[in-house]
Amino acid sequence: MRVLVTGGAGFIGSHIVDRLVACGDEVVVVDDLDPAAHDGMPDGLASGATYLWADVRDPDTWTAVLGGVDAVCHQAAKVGLGVDFADVVEYVSRNDGGTACLLRALHDIGFGGRIVLASSMVVYGEGRYRCADHGLVRPGPRRVEDLDAGRYEPPCPRCAGPLQPEAVPEDHWLDPRNVYAATKLSQELLGAAYAREHTGVTVTSLRYHNVYGPRMPRDTPYAGVASIFRSAYAAGRAPQVFEDGGQRRDFVHVADVAHANLLALTNAEPAPGAFNVCSGSPRSILDMARALRPADGPHPEVVGGYRLGDIRHVFASPRLAAEMLGFRAAVDFDGGMLEFQQAPLRAATGARPR
Repeated sequence: MRVLVTGGAGFIGSHIVDRLVACGDEVVVVDDLDPAAHDGMPDGLASGATYLWADVRDPDTWTAVLGGVDAVCHQAAKVGLGVDFADVVEYVSRNDGGTACLLRALHDIGFGGRIVLASSMVVYGEGRYRCADHGLVRPGPRRVEDLDAGRYEPPCPRCAGPLQPEAVPEDHWLDPRNVYAATKLSQELLGAAYAREHTGVTVTSLRYHNVYGPRMPRDTPYAGVASIFRSAYAAGRAPQVFEDGGQRRDFVHVADVAHANLLALTNAEPAPGAFNVCSGSPRSILDMARALRPADGPHPEVVGGYRLGDIRHVFASPRLAAEMLGFRAAVDFDGGMLEFQQAPLRAATGARPR
C-alpha cells in the first residue's frame, strides 16, 4: 500500500511513519518543518520513507506525490494554544487552509480511498459534567472573575451547584473554546464533506487526547504540557502547574496513538466517523508533573493562575474505538511516564532544507 503521511516528520507523524515502514508499506511524507515546532532537520526519521519538504498549502506540492496513493494520513497541523489571539491567521491557514488544499488536490485526482485525520479532544471544549439535581448539563465558559479568585471548577449552569466530571463519548456535544479547537473541528467537518461527495471514501477522525512520549518538541508555546514539564526538569527547574493542579486529562502514549492510526488505515473494514484515542485512565495535571519528576529533581510548583481558553476537565470513553477500530491503549500511565523521564525530546541533526 502506498500511503501519504502529511506532517510525517513531526512528533506523532514520525511514529506513524515508523509503523507503516515496518509493515512494508510505501510511505511518502510531506512536511514543511514549521519553525514553530522544528529547530532544523529532525533526527530519528525512518530511512525507508520518501520525504518531500514542502507546504501542504502549496498546490505545486501535490503533483509529485499523489500518484498511486491508496490512503492518506493527515497529521500536518499547528498545535497547542499558541501565544495569543494574534496566532489566529496562522492556525486557520495551516490547519483549515492546509486541509482544504489537500482535499482539493485529492478531489482533482478522483481519490477514493481512506483518509485518516488527526483531530483532538479540544473539539469537546469543557468535558462532560453531571449535576446531582439536574443531571447532564453543559457549563458555560469559566468566568475570569472566578478564575482570578481561584474558583476553577465550572458550576452547574442551572443551580450553580457542584458538578461531577464524566468520561466524554464521541456523540457528546462539541464546543471548541479556543482558536486551535475551532480549527480542529473545522478539519473534521471538511473531511466529512469530502466523504459525502466522493464515492468509496472513508474519513476517520481520531480525536487525540493528551499525547506524550519520545520525540515531543521541546519547550515552546506550541508544545504539549508533558513536554513543557519534561523540559523544565531537564533544565533543573520545577515545572509550574497552573490552577491547583487538579485539572483532569487522559494521557496517551504516542506508540498507542500511532497504533490507532495504523488500525484505521489497514483494518479490513473501514471505520468512518470520529473516535477518541485515549487510555481510558484519567489523571490530574499535578499527577503527571509528579510522575515525570526525576528522583533528584525539584518538586513541581502549583502556582495558581490560568490560561485563557483552557478548560478544567476533559477525559474520554475508549469504548467506541475499541469496538470499531479494535484499539486499546497498551502503555499504562506509570510505565509510560517513567520511560518519558529519560526519553529523548526532538533534536535537530542539521539545518532545515531550503
